[in-house]
Amino acid sequence: MTKMTLGSHPFLLGFEQLERLVERTAKSDTGGYPPYNIEQTSATGYRITLAVAGFGEDDLSITVEDRQLVVRGRQDECDDDRIFLHRGIAARQFQRTFVLADGVEIAGARIENGLLHVDLNREVPEPVVRTIEISKGRT
Repeated sequence: MTKMTLGSHPFLLGFEQLERLVERTAKSDTGGYPPYNIEQTSATGYRITLAVAGFGEDDLSITVEDRQLVVRGRQDECDDDRIFLHRGIAARQFQRTFVLADGVEIAGARIENGLLHVDLNREVPEPVVRTIEISKGRT
């Protein structure tokens, strides 16, 4: 028995990349650090909020790579002769990725009270109706 993939269904022409997208999305969830929220802020707007306590603006980077929003955090180890009796505040580096649909663009980002907010907007394309001419004979 042959395995039927999503892209091989006769009614889903051109959706081969959807299966790759689902696989890539499943691989991108690499644990729970840092925790995050995703909220819908308007009919076409979204906000991703990451808890980044202890990270400053210079410790964070936000990029879009191959339709993926990538948020990275890295703190420099500062050896200022501090002696910790207990170190419970995470200071580890992280990378969190979010796959973006076509038409979703980054509107901006800001950090406040230990939370990094990344705002996104989805552009709604205008509907296009096109008439295809039917020719006679062979092509």
